[in-house]
Amino acid sequence: MKDLKDYRLLKHNTFGIDVSCKRFLEYASVDEAMELTASLTEEDDPLLVIGEGSNLLLKGDYPGTVIHSAVHGIEVQPTTDGYWLLRCGSGELFDDVVAYAVAHGYYGMENLSLIPGEVGASAVQNIGAYGVEAKDFIVEVEAVEIVTGRIVKFTNTECEYGYRQSKFKHDWKERFLMTHVTYRLSSTFNPKLSYGNISSKLAEKHIKNPTAEELRNVIIEIRQEKLPDPKIIGNAGSFFMNPIVDEAKYKELSVVYPQMPFYRTSENAYKIPAGWMIEQCGWKGKTLGKAGVYEKQALVLVNLGGATGEEIIALYHAVQHDIKARFGIAINPEVNIR
Repeated sequence: MKDLKDYRLLKHNTFGIDVSCKRFLEYASVDEAMELTASLTEEDDPLLVIGEGSNLLLKGDYPGTVIHSAVHGIEVQPTTDGYWLLRCGSGELFDDVVAYAVAHGYYGMENLSLIPGEVGASAVQNIGAYGVEAKDFIVEVEAVEIVTGRIVKFTNTECEYGYRQSKFKHDWKERFLMTHVTYRLSSTFNPKLSYGNISSKLAEKHIKNPTAEELRNVIIEIRQEKLPDPKIIGNAGSFFMNPIVDEAKYKELSVVYPQMPFYRTSENAYKIPAGWMIEQCGWKGKTLGKAGVYEKQALVLVNLGGATGEEIIALYHAVQHDIKARFGIAINPEVNIR
């Protein structure tokens, strides 16, 4: 187990914010997670449990203790109904799991390719892309309760998953140390191609019936075209969640903006792309100090070099204000701001 004082967090947040924490702890097994919980005192408060830091914005030096998982490994078990269970360490990179699954014939998560972050965070955030979400595959989450040090297990239902939401983000926030997440994947490849520009990208390549590997490669290509590499430009991917409005609000907006893109999520609910609204307000490619809205994807806020967390926050508030003023819709950050 790592136990470090006055630790720099620059390598633990993809926004590239150069701040430190009072104490940094890292566990590499269930036993170490249990040992870690026993070492905590009131001086460690407030706690912050992180993954790769790809969905994190740090406002400044963190006054408490930051905890990170280094639990690795992928265990595979077949089921009796043509599926496979992949029990993955919470510190594994999520995209490494997707790559492993595709390579070994375990299907379903291809559309989640190249999403940054670690396995543990996938269960907290309910990551999603191109019509697929982590909750579609998670069957069990294993963790160690921080207060008691006991091992606990949660079913998919108990996690109360929603759009970029789970109980771990609210009622259970900073209460557990993730150790493993089990995904249920299929032996049969049933590609989901209708969301976004997947079909058109495949058509460009003259691919009518893609293999899982071909679909994964196309998803990776699409993401790389839209999203900056955090190793080059600091960012946390999509900063805002796409708002969901009722039918009355959707009809009101569609009269004014007949070309407005939307996705119907239920009989009386419509998802409006936040990136489109940000573009309509003229923010795409615009900067505010050392922070900016990415020129290729308006959902992404970027650190142009040396930005502080407060500068990113000032930009996010300015964008949020203009969307509310023009569309009457509140857009909220997907990123964890601490």
